[in-house]
Amino acid sequence: MAFNFDEWVDRSHSDSDKWHKYAGKDIIPLWVADTDFRSPPAVIEALQQRIAEGVFGYGYPSPELTDIFVRRMRELYQWEIQPEWLVFLPGLVCGLNLSVRALTADGEKTLAPHPIYPPFVRSSNFAGRKQISAPMVLKNQRWVMDLDAIEPRMDGSAKLLMLCNPHNPGGTVYTREELEAQLEFARRHNLYICSDEIHCDLLLEPGVRHVPIASLSEDAQQRSITLMAPSKTFNIAGLGASIAIIPNAELRGRFIQTRAGIVPGVDILAYVAATAAYRDGEAWLRDQLDYLRANRDRVFERINTMPGLSMTPMAATYLAWIDASQLPVDNPHAFFEQAGVGLSPGSDFGNPRFVRLNFGCTRALLDKALDRMEAAVKAL
Repeated sequence: MAFNFDEWVDRSHSDSDKWHKYAGKDIIPLWVADTDFRSPPAVIEALQQRIAEGVFGYGYPSPELTDIFVRRMRELYQWEIQPEWLVFLPGLVCGLNLSVRALTADGEKTLAPHPIYPPFVRSSNFAGRKQISAPMVLKNQRWVMDLDAIEPRMDGSAKLLMLCNPHNPGGTVYTREELEAQLEFARRHNLYICSDEIHCDLLLEPGVRHVPIASLSEDAQQRSITLMAPSKTFNIAGLGASIAIIPNAELRGRFIQTRAGIVPGVDILAYVAATAAYRDGEAWLRDQLDYLRANRDRVFERINTMPGLSMTPMAATYLAWIDASQLPVDNPHAFFEQAGVGLSPGSDFGNPRFVRLNFGCTRALLDKALDRMEAAVKAL
């Protein structure tokens, strides 16, 4: 069955956060990380069947979802996980916040790459923890974390290494060797690890493989909390069902205790959507990846011909990290908004001279946005 990712779904009059931001304005929204594609038909059908029951009482973690996810980890990563390691959450961001609060104490610090997805910084700020920033640097046209740069700042106060793999922004998929170096750094400095791997299914570069850092060794498992979700993969972010994989029973207990009375359980419809997506969504995902890969190539080619803009190759995600540092404007984000394209400001991630473009949209809309960007920079 072929899936039509060119289909236009008008979200401008819906409850879409992405499209509501620019309601009434001629600005194309290519910012927040959800796509404009219909979710897999299997997900829609499963939701319709569940809704037809007409009763929506309290739910509990789906045994079927647990079994599917355990099997998925085995088949994709040769990682043998146990059902009792799983903690289901109504979103991945709360997992970041819970990890910081469960694994660090007052006066202790976290450590994260920079630039980074904004909740990494906020989760530390919300908990009153200072964060050490490890710079992301370009090596062989890939954004990678420079741990050597922060070695002199490691005085024993940092307790949690927060990773993002694939990295957001930048789309880097860390190699096994890079992950082993990160694990060795964590071991040497006695750090726990929280690894956000929400984009692990969105690999665009042929031959690139995702490796969960916790799958590297028993030591990696015992010091790690791994966060995954079907939300970005299958465009069901509004149906929050995320999974924390915590092999260490003591850490898992701290995580669950920190959550108690604050973070609710997963919505029953979110369980239905997640189960259907993982069980029956692979054919749809393969077609989506083909479509996104072509969109990525289109963005890469066109951005790198626009005066003042550049981007490096990206292996994963549908989020292009665009360098606008050579553009003769004070605020690249505001500049492109005025040109009719709503991007994510690089300042949210830690570098105001960049912008992030979400190419998880129809090709026609993407071309329209790129045409506007090109006309704007050429008019300078």
